[in-house]
Amino acid sequence: MNIAIVGTGYVGLVSGACFSEIGVDVTCVDVNANKIENLKKGIIPIYEPGLEEIVHRNIANGRLHFTTDLTTCLDDVDLVFSAVGTPQDEDGSADLRYVLEVARTIGRNMNKYVLVVTKSTVPVGTAQKVKAAIQEELSNRGLQIDFDIASNPEFLKEGNAIADFMKPDRVVVGVENHRAQVLMERLYKPYMMINNRMIFTDIPSAEMIKYAANAMLATRISFMNDVANLCEMLGADVNMVRRGIGSDVRIGSKFLFAGCGYGGSCFPKDIKALINTASQNGYEMQVLKAVDAVNEKQKTVLFEKLVKHFVGDLIGKTIALWGLAFKPETDDMREAPALVLIDLLITSGCKVKVYDPIAMEECKRKIGNTVVYCKDMYEATLDADALLLVTEWKEFRMPSWGVLKKSMIQAVIIDGRNIYDRKELSENGFSYSCIG
Repeated sequence: MNIAIVGTGYVGLVSGACFSEIGVDVTCVDVNANKIENLKKGIIPIYEPGLEEIVHRNIANGRLHFTTDLTTCLDDVDLVFSAVGTPQDEDGSADLRYVLEVARTIGRNMNKYVLVVTKSTVPVGTAQKVKAAIQEELSNRGLQIDFDIASNPEFLKEGNAIADFMKPDRVVVGVENHRAQVLMERLYKPYMMINNRMIFTDIPSAEMIKYAANAMLATRISFMNDVANLCEMLGADVNMVRRGIGSDVRIGSKFLFAGCGYGGSCFPKDIKALINTASQNGYEMQVLKAVDAVNEKQKTVLFEKLVKHFVGDLIGKTIALWGLAFKPETDDMREAPALVLIDLLITSGCKVKVYDPIAMEECKRKIGNTVVYCKDMYEATLDADALLLVTEWKEFRMPSWGVLKKSMIQAVIIDGRNIYDRKELSENGFSYSCIG
């Protein structure tokens, strides 16, 4: 089976590599010529555990190809996946210019039947816009060529994307007819040998499922952060509360961890896009507006705790940050709480020293040399007045308290992910605070 995937960002590259791993002949397409040349050499533009090995292996085996020109492979493929970016417009809506340009390119150049599958996260109704764009281009050419559209949203967790793709808990596909369904069943069959977890729906429902899933997960996070903030005021322990409610089978324990806010490429953008979609249709998503507002406020909570500890006097203080990425096992800093925190600290007159196992270069790309980049976690704490834990990388879980005590000017730790034990920190002479 031959397929093309347009877009070599996170979704497109992971999908292309994983499809090629099961024997599909995959051509990944991107307009960025430099990125494509690097990918041909096996140079990966993103960090994702296990991805580099799969890409190298399937390039060598002749199943994974890269090009800047979709037209060179369009006559040879059965399916074209559109995995291009849908950046957020100023009003919060999803920008569909790249999605529709892919559709127009297909319509201008297709010569046989093809199934066009939208894999990007797009608002409900986008597939019909894709269909109309393709049909318009065919009409301009005076041709009648059969084609179908489908929606196949991704549910990949950054840092665990390979496992998520190879062993999915579900594969959602929206189709209009049996022909498209058969093609998608054939493509995903190798992943469904033990248990068929494919869910076929109409196309609008598939488009909505992606947004609704991310909105629910974001809601749980903001809910627990709201509860954590109240726990602090009332003297309750949010970790105990989490265990208590998470043991209820109707609720479950996942995504109930309090912290310093969510970030990344999905939750913030998708929440705003869904709010915007509702607004365009005359409906107000009151819960999701609150979810977004709570999260934006939560990104400032570590700074507020720091201000409280130093009674408002932060000028000249050296603050160490452990973690820059929005979550562990990725270099993604889109909407990362660390960015908000760094800006607040610098504005308040602090010197900021940072360390992250993977995201240092990405941080430099985003904010330049406004902070001091350190070679390891302990260098970041040298002569620091306080340490703020922002991302819960594994290597931060069991630090040497003795080394920290000697390296820091003041033994102050503010834990934004609740990974440390208050009693242990107190016994080692630290002033410790966490979330909730």
